[in-house]
Amino acid sequence: MSTDVVESLIHAHLPAAARGDREAYGRIVAGCQGTVASIALAIVRDVPASEDVAQEAFLSAWQNLRRLKNPDSFLPWLRQITRNLARDHLRAQARRREPGGDVEGLLAQVADPHPQPCERAVEHEEHEIAAAVIDSLPAESREVLLLYYREGQNSRQVAGLLGLQDAAVRKRLQRARERVRGELLERLGKFFRSTAPGLAFTTAVATALTIAAPPAAAATALGAGALGGAKGLAKLGLGAFGAAAAGILGGLMGLWFGVRRYVREPFDERERRGVLLYVAVGALLVIGFSVGINLLARVPGWVPHLALTLGFMVGITLLCSVWLPRVLAPRRARERELDPVGAARRQARERRNGRIGAIAGLVLGSAGLVLGLWLSGRMG
Repeated sequence: MSTDVVESLIHAHLPAAARGDREAYGRIVAGCQGTVASIALAIVRDVPASEDVAQEAFLSAWQNLRRLKNPDSFLPWLRQITRNLARDHLRAQARRREPGGDVEGLLAQVADPHPQPCERAVEHEEHEIAAAVIDSLPAESREVLLLYYREGQNSRQVAGLLGLQDAAVRKRLQRARERVRGELLERLGKFFRSTAPGLAFTTAVATALTIAAPPAAAATALGAGALGGAKGLAKLGLGAFGAAAAGILGGLMGLWFGVRRYVREPFDERERRGVLLYVAVGALLVIGFSVGINLLARVPGWVPHLALTLGFMVGITLLCSVWLPRVLAPRRARERELDPVGAARRQARERRNGRIGAIAGLVLGSAGLVLGLWLSGRMG
């Protein structure tokens, strides 16, 4: 997507996005995702991790959009958020295995026109080789090279997306070409293009926007979302299966997106087991609430509905504000050791956003329940 188009998207949709319009922000995500994911990949050197960082960057920007006064500042601001999160990711992964020491050997493998099938058939190896190549490049050339191949090999477009002069981009590309042979570079270009974020990435971010706050707030807010289905059921008594299915799907996706990076890159085996158990218990709560509110659609009165909803809210709140923090405590302690100031700032922000999201979720959920019961004639 050209720089002009990206800038037009930002100017057209940023005001609505700042007012909470998720669809407007989703259009901005679609326009900027290539740039953000490439910047993340240049730093973390791992495609799945770069997508996680990119999603986190978009969600962090979403949470703080109202602080941005000038639309022209959005892209530079988003780039800096991405770089900071990517560096945080590396610091948190103290035990991350660096690409193999024999970088030249890895480069020779990918350059070999007749690679061994048993070796080249493994996707993991392709990612390792790409990481080795990125490591071999000058630091200032990494973002430029990745964007160059992911954005149609247009140096002017890369310059606009990164806020650089075209001459500077060309110079950095030349330095990259001097480090990596032409045939190898083209093969890697194909790899970079094939791993560029697409519709699935945009959809994942759009889904995660509903749970943009840290897990505690996100999961609590899901209660309010599920209550939208309850409202429809209470008012109409129709569409029960669809409402229950939507509530279950939304809740499960919310739980997974909130903690998936901890499952993919656990601090230790204890954390991995604890997070998986958290997801399982949360899933049972979401499914139980969605099915229960469906079954109560034909039950007169309002006391059972209120009891079920309050029970769900309390369960989710305890799960996210007590259970999950205990599971993640060793990781948080390690982060504070590696970067005391940065970790303290991030964790304070998470706690603040968590409290705000939890309160908002409880208020909206309660309001949705009361409105649904009133519209159904059970109250009033």
